[in-house]
Amino acid sequence: MPTFPSLFGRPPAVVASAPGRVNLIGEHTDYNGGLVLPTAVPQRTTVELTLRDDDRVRIASTAVAGGAARGYRLGDEARSGDWLDYVQGCTRALGERAALRGFDALVASDVPLGGGLSSSAALEVALLRALRTALALPLDDVALALVAHRAEHDFVGARVGVMDQMAASLADRRTALFLDARSLAHEAVALPASLALLVIDSGIAHRHAAGDYNARRDECERAARLLGVGALRDVGAEELARADRLPAPLGRRVRHVVTENARVSDAVAALRRADLGALGALFLASHASQRDDFAVSLPEVDALVEIAAADPAVYGARLTGGGFGGAVVVAARADAGPGVAERIAAAYRARTGAPGRALVS
Repeated sequence: MPTFPSLFGRPPAVVASAPGRVNLIGEHTDYNGGLVLPTAVPQRTTVELTLRDDDRVRIASTAVAGGAARGYRLGDEARSGDWLDYVQGCTRALGERAALRGFDALVASDVPLGGGLSSSAALEVALLRALRTALALPLDDVALALVAHRAEHDFVGARVGVMDQMAASLADRRTALFLDARSLAHEAVALPASLALLVIDSGIAHRHAAGDYNARRDECERAARLLGVGALRDVGAEELARADRLPAPLGRRVRHVVTENARVSDAVAALRRADLGALGALFLASHASQRDDFAVSLPEVDALVEIAAADPAVYGARLTGGGFGGAVVVAARADAGPGVAERIAAAYRARTGAPGRALVS
């Protein structure tokens, strides 16, 4: 495995990291101006970095076979279709608000790719944290998250909302981040000690820049225009009958967003009173809405949720992340002991043949 000195002939001057995230509830609501409730996971992405005296960027990843450094010049960023785009997106977006210098960097990460834990946002925020320190930039954590979001949304072309970058920049493992994606108002909500959060990968990778995710966003924007609102956040529950008259499948997309926003608020209330039975029921209702109204689940993911929900240690489970594969988040009893996640993953592998695995247990 390459090291920074072996690649660049000197030690790193700065080391920064950022966590992956799991969204407890509030899926496909952030880009509709709505509410989300992510938390950090143990896995992190780390960036070692040293500034250069020119405008060149050289960066390598320990996850890439051979570990050779890739390079480009600041101002000459051009999409390449792989992980380097997230780096280039960050320097392009940050360079629009600050004077940059070239740098050498090495990326290491244990955030799974395509598992729904937002490996891309962890990379973006870790890199921007390293650059913030190295260049002494006056960026607070929210401003840094917005630069990271612009990198992924505008440069990479994945039309994600701001949740992933805000979570990577602000979330921790002891609390959930209750975030209003429109106003960026946020609050830390304590996670009860009686709650264990498990994350189980379906073994089916997804890519946010792929067409299905962006198609859902297009459907939401079209529905908002037809309803005469700025975003689906502005549609009330009393207006769902009117939304149901929209051309299919737009009414179902609206129903998911409206009811999912309500479920986020209800989940925050359930956490505050440590009502984990209510939280589990909200997880299951959210998954059904993603499956039936938003159509972002897959049969294998549905099977994983069903297997998890049937376990006596589990309150509820749901697809987390953008969908079309990825992982499920499971609310389980903290006193159930180790092995619950692997027990569920093993049953899933036996039923589907897919290579499911516990990511957080």
